[in-house]
Amino acid sequence: MLSIPIPFVVSLLLVLLAVNLYLRFDEQAKSSCSFLAACALTTAIVGLRWTLNWPIFHYIQPIMASVIPVFAWHFFTRATAHNRRFGVLHLMPPLLVALAVAIQTLWRAPIDELITLIYLCYGIALIRGSAQDELLINVSFSHWEGVKKAETVAGWMLLFSAMIDAAMSLDFALSNGKHSLYILTLGHMLLLPILSIAVVTVGLHTQQQPDTIPTETPERDEVKETVSNPGMSTEDAQVILTALNNLMVNKHTYLDPDLTLSKLSRKLTVPAKQISIAVNLLHGKNISKLINEYRIEHAKQLISNSDDSITQILLSSGFQTKSNFNREFSRVMGMTPSAYRKQNRSNTPGND
Repeated sequence: MLSIPIPFVVSLLLVLLAVNLYLRFDEQAKSSCSFLAACALTTAIVGLRWTLNWPIFHYIQPIMASVIPVFAWHFFTRATAHNRRFGVLHLMPPLLVALAVAIQTLWRAPIDELITLIYLCYGIALIRGSAQDELLINVSFSHWEGVKKAETVAGWMLLFSAMIDAAMSLDFALSNGKHSLYILTLGHMLLLPILSIAVVTVGLHTQQQPDTIPTETPERDEVKETVSNPGMSTEDAQVILTALNNLMVNKHTYLDPDLTLSKLSRKLTVPAKQISIAVNLLHGKNISKLINEYRIEHAKQLISNSDDSITQILLSSGFQTKSNFNREFSRVMGMTPSAYRKQNRSNTPGND
């Protein structure tokens, strides 16, 4: 029965997840834990509002609901080039909701509609942001695809929440809120846990920006001239990719498992967006796939010329997970690493 406090169960699970993350990852998980705490508090307030029906929770719940998409946006944009903080613009939605709640005795503001609009706007913004590869400058290339999927999922969850709010408004209009508790319970059972997992995924794979920029010399002096041009011709892109290739071949930068677009930008002294555009222009793929191809080439040599295990090889080639290594190896070579080793050794003279 729905009299069972399902929101409290969800809240408890979120708290346990936050504690587990903090114990395992400490500093790296702080931002994710704070978001989980906000979600747990929001879910608990929802449960208290619908079980105790105290007036105070009717005021607090809409404000907390408006904070969640803003928090989600903040945590996802930590992985991007913008590195946004809570500026005035993103404080406006919760402040507007708080103002609407405060004056509702004088004027019944459309609070539900306002919250729905907030979730719609931030959901669309996250989905659009997930499609822009050059924004993930602080995410290691090993985790690009996972972070992009997490951001897309988060965006759709915010849109799903907007649908839940719209369904509740419709229910109140047609049946005086007869089914609202069912709708709200279902929404929070799905929305906040999935949104929290998406935020945790990003939080654990986003690296902090250094306080100082390393004084790395560019691989080619022409690179500085290239970035002064706001456009991107084939010649400009080739200059950047030549410098990138020299960095990969001469310094084996791709072997860094925590390599990010931000690090490449500093090493080449080229804006991250310019690097991403150049790779897309000449190779028709994102920078993550290109870096992984350097890693696969390195792994191929080890598979052919060493007796190291596949796990040892993937770790020494810059990969962090076996699933990502197998997926990228199959994409590049059309076969698994094990199949490649077997084929390569069967073709070696003396093994016939």
